[in-house]
Amino acid sequence: MKALIQRVSRASVDVEGQTIGAVNQGLLALIGVEKGDHEADADKLLHKLLNYRVFSDADDKMNHNIQQASGGLLLVPQFTLAADTRKGLRPSFSSAAPPAESQRLFHYLVEQAQSAWHEVATGEFGANMQVSLVNDGPVTFLLES
Repeated sequence: MKALIQRVSRASVDVEGQTIGAVNQGLLALIGVEKGDHEADADKLLHKLLNYRVFSDADDKMNHNIQQASGGLLLVPQFTLAADTRKGLRPSFSSAAPPAESQRLFHYLVEQAQSAWHEVATGEFGANMQVSLVNDGPVTFLLES
């Protein structure tokens, strides 16, 4: 599994003109599921999401995680994140998990996140989403499990 994370001042997801998920200070995580990913991969990724130190401490060093910063976590399914872009000028999606498996693992990740952290919002699997964000820094990392 992959997560493209961005430290945000605010982020939201709209579907058909309605905001379905939003956070203020925290992380926006675009989630890609690849063939061969399992619950253990989602668990490792969630551990990284909740513990990755990207928030500033009193000395302005990235030493705090989302929990220490009391931030929100916005999880958004992102099929195209699983694309193979190494060859040519068109992405290949041969490494992406099938839609049903991707949806199952995304929902598993969301359930685990909601059990572990009090402020979790989500996008909608398979929907045409409009994602808005203010990247704080900018700070962006690609996490893989």
